[in-house]
Amino acid sequence: MLSVSAVALGLIIGAALGLLGGGGSILTVPIFVYVLGFPVKDAIAMSLAVVGATSAVGVWQHRRHQHVNVRVGLLFGAIAMLGTYGGTRLATWLTGDAQLALFAAVMAAAAWFMSRPRPCGSGAGDVPPRGRAWAPMLAEGAAVGTLTGLVGVGGGFLIVPALVLAGMPISEAVGTSLLVVTMNSAIGLYGYLGHVSISWLAVALVVAGTLPGITLGTAAHRLVPPTLLRRGFAAVLVAMAVFILYENGGPVLMAFVRRP
Repeated sequence: MLSVSAVALGLIIGAALGLLGGGGSILTVPIFVYVLGFPVKDAIAMSLAVVGATSAVGVWQHRRHQHVNVRVGLLFGAIAMLGTYGGTRLATWLTGDAQLALFAAVMAAAAWFMSRPRPCGSGAGDVPPRGRAWAPMLAEGAAVGTLTGLVGVGGGFLIVPALVLAGMPISEAVGTSLLVVTMNSAIGLYGYLGHVSISWLAVALVVAGTLPGITLGTAAHRLVPPTLLRRGFAAVLVAMAVFILYENGGPVLMAFVRRP
């Protein structure tokens, strides 16, 4: 039954990544912690493995529809990877409770970004973002990378709005976001290797669901009203953030001081 649950929940993670270009990793850590019962630090590392593999498939699928700006994605991703590796080093100084507290805060921020109306980008193809948008976009890349290393989120919910505001069409921003998420997840997982215990069987079971899920999500991306989708997902994120804080109660308040 546990394996069936892992595959079914993986389907939801993949669908979110395919539809939104992000958000799937926000679901992955709670699934590993609260459904599959893994320690927080192990769950964060395994979530990076799941999201990285799934996003790579999503990049290939979006690339077929010319919805990936490779040049911008590689630049944004390179900056984010530096932040990600730094985030994994910072994570060694935090307790699992502290990471969950940060994770809940990130979920609340993700809900806010998801529920906001997005401006329509006007760029296309391999045209780079407007010059004045490069600096804030790359600064956001470093911030997204740090969050990836600290709490295991790919950061698509931040990457997509940044790319859209830089002048990229929403469909292209979603595909490009998946390229950045893939790069982020790979370096984040590398940073955790040797410091945590990873159940590759559990990772494989969840990925068995995410791969068909992201295929369905990518196909449905053009059919589902984006505003309705984002607002519904934002409501789910708020509910999960409240649940995490409720479950951890007192520990999250004292979690930012590493226990001896």
